[in-house]
Amino acid sequence: MPNSAIKLRRNITYPLLTLYGLGTILGAGIYVLIGKIVANAGIYAPVAFLLAAIIAGFNSYSYAALSSRYPQSGGEVNYVNAAFDIRWLSTIVGILLILTGIVSAATLANGFVGYLNVFILLPEILVISLLVIIMTLIAVWGVKQSLIIAGLITLVEIGGLLWVVINNIGALSNLGEYLPKLNYLLVDMTPWFGIFAGSFLAFYAFIGFEDMVNMSEETIQVKKTMPKAVISALIISSIIYIIIAIIAILAVPISQLANSLAPIAQIMKSHSQQAYFIISLVSLIAIINGILVQIIMGSRVLYGMSSSQLISPHLRRLHPNFQTPIIATLFVALMVWISAISLPLVTLAQLTSFIVIIIFLLVNIALVAILKKEASLPTDAMFIRPWIVWLTILLNISFLLTKLFIF
Repeated sequence: MPNSAIKLRRNITYPLLTLYGLGTILGAGIYVLIGKIVANAGIYAPVAFLLAAIIAGFNSYSYAALSSRYPQSGGEVNYVNAAFDIRWLSTIVGILLILTGIVSAATLANGFVGYLNVFILLPEILVISLLVIIMTLIAVWGVKQSLIIAGLITLVEIGGLLWVVINNIGALSNLGEYLPKLNYLLVDMTPWFGIFAGSFLAFYAFIGFEDMVNMSEETIQVKKTMPKAVISALIISSIIYIIIAIIAILAVPISQLANSLAPIAQIMKSHSQQAYFIISLVSLIAIINGILVQIIMGSRVLYGMSSSQLISPHLRRLHPNFQTPIIATLFVALMVWISAISLPLVTLAQLTSFIVIIIFLLVNIALVAILKKEASLPTDAMFIRPWIVWLTILLNISFLLTKLFIF
């Protein structure tokens, strides 16, 4: 069969897509970055997560609306192209998207090394190299197999986080002493500097819902399934993040959490050495999941751009047996490996957040333009209120300016 005749297989359901989104979102923020967020925001880390969740929530609303209108691989590239029909702008957005997937996966690869050190000390470059190779092979194997594996791992991730909450539920007895401290935020602006710095890192923790739209061509009843799955994944992950952040600052001294390379494991260390090892293992599994879904996302954006003739047609070549974009997947994996061995964890996370906010800003501007053309769009597209889009644009600009000029 000629390669051009091979099509992406449409077999992803709402539960599987929601689990895919949860796996993309949950793998990094809690398991890798919560210690760094606490280092910035201190006892106000839950507020930093809440602020990041609000910004991510508004953007997810726009993505849900757009995914019901343009259900194709390439996501944001298609949205910007539909709004402005400017080839170079669509290409830039696609490149930024691929870059976020690459840098995000590299961030997780760095975090993996920190948790692996709990069990064994190995050369960082060896660990990262083997990890990227294994994840690439799984991604090439097939999207359904990859998402089933990602979905199962997501259940392990959520189970691990729930285990942390249950084992540290006693720490919530100190909540009565903690809540009054939030009143200081109303009279003293000083803590807000740390909160905003922490929220920029925490925002990285919510990155992932936008990756979901790149699975559109492989999703069943995509116009109904995609919006529901995007919003569901973000709501569930937000609740989990805020609960864990509260548990963390109440159960562990701030200095210990801020300096730990395995922050979630640090929360369990006071219980027993066995608990410390178990949650470290769960953390490793969670990070693996995040790397896998980022490689899948990046390869699908490349595939979508290639199909739209924005870049080389060779990148849309599919594997004849597995029906996955083989060349695009290998390219993304190589870039992940180079980034992971070149840049430190926090730098990678901040860079990812910055690029994603720029993409979100462009996507929402595109949605404003698209809403003006609403009469030419399908009548079954998701209804959206324009004022929410304008508010989202304002939030994104404010967030970017805060990072550029204050921190």
